[in-house]
Amino acid sequence: MRYFLRLEDFTTGVARRLSIAFLIIAASLALYQVITRFAFGAPSTWSEVITRSAMIWSVFLGVAVAFKHGAMISVDVIQNALPPRIGLWVYVLASTGSLIFFTVLMWQGYLMTLRVIPQSLSALEVSIAWVYAALPVGSAFILVAIAASMIRAIQGDWLIARNAEDVQ
Repeated sequence: MRYFLRLEDFTTGVARRLSIAFLIIAASLALYQVITRFAFGAPSTWSEVITRSAMIWSVFLGVAVAFKHGAMISVDVIQNALPPRIGLWVYVLASTGSLIFFTVLMWQGYLMTLRVIPQSLSALEVSIAWVYAALPVGSAFILVAIAASMIRAIQGDWLIARNAEDVQ
């Protein structure tokens, strides 16, 4: 478990850095697009496509980071209203649903990526598969983050229960 959690720390760190890099690219190219369109009256045809693609990658990579830090919409209200042990199982059940969803998304995203390889991005001679690849790649990062969050939650509950037994 410890090695998996270290792996998740590493992969989520990579996802965070890449997400930030794609966000910087998107913001920079969006600014470039505005300047060329309104200052020079000659909009760039390629920058909008790359901006949109970078935003897609940024979001899919950033979701893994959000899961790690518990920033996704969750069932906190229900969890907190229940006894701790039952609340943990509600969290595990919800996380299992997320694991199933992102596993399906990873597989279907992979199949979609393969299907669109012959197609090119508008204004560029680059396969649109590079954009679609954000689905399976991002989902893989997300799956690792969700599994690690589940492990941490279960370990934390186990430690709390163990400490409660030690007090008695």
